[in-house]
Amino acid sequence: MSESGSMVDHAGMLPGRRGPLDGLSLPRQPDFSVSQAVHAARFILRGESIHVSAFGPEAPDRLRASTAGSRAALWLGPDEFLLLAPGEDAAAIGIALESAFPAANTALVDVSHRQIGLTLEGRLAARCLSAGCPLDLGLASFPIGMATRTIYLKSEIVLWRQAEARFHVEVWRSYASYLVGHLADALRGSNGL
Repeated sequence: MSESGSMVDHAGMLPGRRGPLDGLSLPRQPDFSVSQAVHAARFILRGESIHVSAFGPEAPDRLRASTAGSRAALWLGPDEFLLLAPGEDAAAIGIALESAFPAANTALVDVSHRQIGLTLEGRLAARCLSAGCPLDLGLASFPIGMATRTIYLKSEIVLWRQAEARFHVEVWRSYASYLVGHLADALRGSNGL
């Protein structure tokens, strides 16, 4: 057990358990890099958009993300939001949110251990993502702050553009190495561009 009395360590994994990217060489070049984001508490909130504000950020507009401090809320559908709290304790957040929501109108599911976050940065980030994602990731079509659920080849992802050359990708743990491997292949294919 950790000092807080939890069986989960500060990285969000059970002690001694391997992470989904352990042993992988993540793409890291001046024009494109992939890194694992800080472990985050993650929740799917199903309910009215007004309930998002109990988490911190204002409810995001359609296909957008909103932030308050390090917390983020990503719009996934008319009544579905992905809530991210990097470095925070999911159990404590869950208790606080459940007490703030009317039970009949909302559903809150902790998905912290289901998926991981990746940060993709560099001039070739959109190009490497475009190798497996059917969306137009040009800045005019996918502007800063846009977020959506989509696919990368055979894996479902949540894609959030945080800056012109930086994306946050949420992927299920079991698909993380698949995604990273194909992003590395895309980088090799874009060399010289």
